[in-house]
Amino acid sequence: MTQSTPSSQDLSFELGTRLSGARQGRTGVIHTPHGDIATPAFIPVATKATVKTLTPEQVAATGAQAILANAYHLYLQPGPDIVDEAGGWGRFAHWPGPTYTDSGGFQVMSLGVGFKKVLAMDTSQYSPEDIQAARRERLAQVDEDGVDFRSVIDGSKHRFTPEVSMQIQHQLGADIMFAFDELTTLVDTRAYQEASVERTHRWARRCLLEHDRLTRQREGKPLQSLWGVVQGAQFEDLRRKAVRGLLELDAEARSEGRRGFGGFGIGGALEKENLGTIVGWVCEELPEERPRHLLGISEPDDLFLAIENGADTFDCVAPTRLGRRGGVYTLDGRMNLRAARFRRDFRGVDEEFGGYVSENYSRAYIHHLLKAKEYLAGTLCTLHNLQFMVRLVDNIRAAMEAGDFDAYREEFLGRYYAGR
Repeated sequence: MTQSTPSSQDLSFELGTRLSGARQGRTGVIHTPHGDIATPAFIPVATKATVKTLTPEQVAATGAQAILANAYHLYLQPGPDIVDEAGGWGRFAHWPGPTYTDSGGFQVMSLGVGFKKVLAMDTSQYSPEDIQAARRERLAQVDEDGVDFRSVIDGSKHRFTPEVSMQIQHQLGADIMFAFDELTTLVDTRAYQEASVERTHRWARRCLLEHDRLTRQREGKPLQSLWGVVQGAQFEDLRRKAVRGLLELDAEARSEGRRGFGGFGIGGALEKENLGTIVGWVCEELPEERPRHLLGISEPDDLFLAIENGADTFDCVAPTRLGRRGGVYTLDGRMNLRAARFRRDFRGVDEEFGGYVSENYSRAYIHHLLKAKEYLAGTLCTLHNLQFMVRLVDNIRAAMEAGDFDAYREEFLGRYYAGR
């Protein structure tokens, strides 16, 4: 695989098929300097400029169209200046296609506050004492200007501001990057959520200004698309207010001859049962001609819900993390190949689904690798999981284009969750 040379500065979004009725779901194409992304699309996570256990060629073989790296981790190691000197993180990592970077805000907050900031967050496990203790000991402190935090590598002190995040992401060189935002948790009060949405709005304005300055300063580099991030937890009024505020900033920037937001990210912790509703609120407010990325989901029912309600792309570490632990997706649900029942099971992982791993390796062999703690186990399970997830979303897109979305959802989910 050879690194492609950017042939276009097109950062537009092309709308395709729409779901029937009042639903927000649609297909489309995101254009980037390094290629197009047909949507809906699942975007594998390459946290430190690598999808764990896989080569870029193996990732490409899954059908993945783009990958996402983390600004926080690449800032700490090897450093954005080194990545910039290499020609951007795609070239550095030998990935020729479209790339994303997140702002670093998720890791700064989630690693620093001590609470899992994921979809389907369960707050019942935390007592008031747990929450207060974590807040006292957290490694990240938020103020109006930015966030002070300590490195997870060596405990050294660092500071991210909207401007710093933009500078890092410009050096990383991704086609699509996100504005620096404050990620709250479901244990934060309504008053804090309100203040946070306002602060994220002010940070988004600073990101737009710095993004414009850096784009002009770095003339000759491939253009990068900055996407605003919608927060607001599980409050409808805050979610809608956050979107409207971003759209005001976008209009302000464009009226002054600056670049606005190329798309929007939907962030923040929320409870699983409210996912579709919240995505729907946000997408009702967003303009149709801009793409929308939902940060951090991968369960099949969540994907169908998010797509139906208007999300276009998704990223999540779950398929790779699960794979490294022996967990695999199949058409009949998830299973863990560490289990003793697979010791003499010489079938492929999922012979009906097929794919490279299922066609060439048995469940018994992968079970052996897992028990022997061989690295190849993680590679094979991860490769299977990514192909499964990428193909699932590709199949959803094909079903939408054929007018069969509802039938495909009923068929797939009915089988996948039949054992529950």
